Amino acid sequence: MSGKEQISRVSISLSPSILHELDAMVAAKGYASRSQAIQNILHQELMACRQESGDELMAGVIVLFYNNAATNLQQKLAELQYENLAEVISSLHVNLVRRQTLEVLLVQGKVKKLQEIADQFVTLSGVISGRLHLIASLIPPVHEKGRELTLDMEAS
Repeated sequence: MSGKEQISRVSISLSPSILHELDAMVAAKGYASRSQAIQNILHQELMACRQESGDELMAGVIVLFYNNAATNLQQKLAELQYENLAEVISSLHVNLVRRQTLEVLLVQGKVKKLQEIADQFVTLSGVISGRLHLIASLIPPVHEKGRELTLDMEAS
């Protein structure tokens, strides 16, 4: 297929109460149509299903909100990034008021590994909240088919 993706029509049956809620959501969120809203909802659920396998290669972000006055927290965050250099592509942090920081890590790899990395970040003392958000796409050419990126972390 070149250019535009072909669209298929499907029909669904909804109770009046669900249809009313759907229409209210479409209006409240500003969707152009019911179809657009339903497509968005389905996409999110399909993504969640794909993430359950853990072996899928995906890109995403880890969003962290933390107290940068916490002892050694920024050093621990940097060390974790270096330990996972094959998956952590980039990071951006913004200093907020009251010694708080918002940090966003761009990541890519197998879902299971990315979740493990996110869990390591989120559970550090001083991290107020954090979340992994994945998308069904890859950042080229970080992972090429048939090639695993290996890094020698001990080399200077």
